[in-house]
Amino acid sequence: MAHINQNFLKLPGGYLFPEIGRRVRAFSAQNPPMPLIRLGIGDVTQPLAPAVVDAMVKASREMGVKETFRGYCEETCCAYDFLRFAIRDSYRERGVDIADDEIFVSDGAKSDCGSIGDIFSADNVVAVCDPVYPVYVDTNAMAGRAGDYDGEKWTNLVYLPCTAENGFFPELPRERVPDLIYICSPNNPTGAAATCDQLKTWVDYANAHGSVILFDSAYEAYISEEGIPHSIFEVEGAKTCAIEFRSFSKSAGFTGTRCAYTVIPKELVREGASLNALWSRRQGTKFNGVPYVVQRGAEAVFSPEGRAQTRAAVDYYRNNARVIQEGLTAAGLTVYGGVNAPYLWVRTPNNTPSWDFFDLLLKQACVVTTPGAGFGPSGEGYIRVTAFGDAEATREAVRRITSVL
Repeated sequence: MAHINQNFLKLPGGYLFPEIGRRVRAFSAQNPPMPLIRLGIGDVTQPLAPAVVDAMVKASREMGVKETFRGYCEETCCAYDFLRFAIRDSYRERGVDIADDEIFVSDGAKSDCGSIGDIFSADNVVAVCDPVYPVYVDTNAMAGRAGDYDGEKWTNLVYLPCTAENGFFPELPRERVPDLIYICSPNNPTGAAATCDQLKTWVDYANAHGSVILFDSAYEAYISEEGIPHSIFEVEGAKTCAIEFRSFSKSAGFTGTRCAYTVIPKELVREGASLNALWSRRQGTKFNGVPYVVQRGAEAVFSPEGRAQTRAAVDYYRNNARVIQEGLTAAGLTVYGGVNAPYLWVRTPNNTPSWDFFDLLLKQACVVTTPGAGFGPSGEGYIRVTAFGDAEATREAVRRITSVL
């Protein structure tokens, strides 16, 4: 008889966003009084930039001609040189020297954040910020690193509370020393962004203990304040302790196109093994690369036209964030984030449980948000609101929310 991975049976219920979808579908079947406005899942609404579309159309035509047809990508790291070089040069513009063979192109930061555990032992101690993007937790639970779920937390994970009191940035752990440390900045879901000094504290800690920081910077394009690093590799010492995940999804509207990249410096070595080489081996075995057409589209993001056009889309979402922040604050709610990130972290009124407030907004305002409790124990008492909606719909959502408070 085939035996299953028993760790899957320990997972509580379903993944957060499918559960939200289930509740929304059930409500929709009851003929809601108004059209739903979705500000829950962080999916973009603006189309791909014209420069990206043009590049993909051209690449598609190349695929229809024998002389320019492309099959398997046989170049380094399952990525074409033209895209890796463009990514490398974008880092160098910020003063960060990354080699092209330290860049691994993939179909999404979510995939890489979950799959990176393949190169680490199952007995590593994992630390996660709390609240946290659920993928970090669930994938480590599937791998057997999380222990058992006690109804609130996983017994083997080190939770790093990120609260209003500490500015939504974690303090160093005082008891167990984690081997793998997930940090997301700008943060999903709180919208907080770490300073260089804050990250330097964790880099020094990781280097001192031999830990590895798994740094998710998928939202770096939304940083608007000076002094906030866009990459952990802007911090001295990070190349010997950090892996960085980046994505075109929210910065260039690739949520349905799928392209991202992970950077693993060759200086990053543990137990005498290069983590760059291990990830290259893993990707070469389990992954055949992102399609040529998509990689050409991603390359166009770094062109002058592509940068201007994608920046305009980012600014569009930033304005949505401002509308949400100002509107909900004026209505008496406490709102965090939205300045360096496309997410707003909103405290529920009168200590209302987050799922209850989610249901209230769904049923009375026909607005879909995300309950903070779905991101971990410290997320209770909050909801996450995304700025990725249509501008007019976002203004209407704010009006509806304020009308039911």
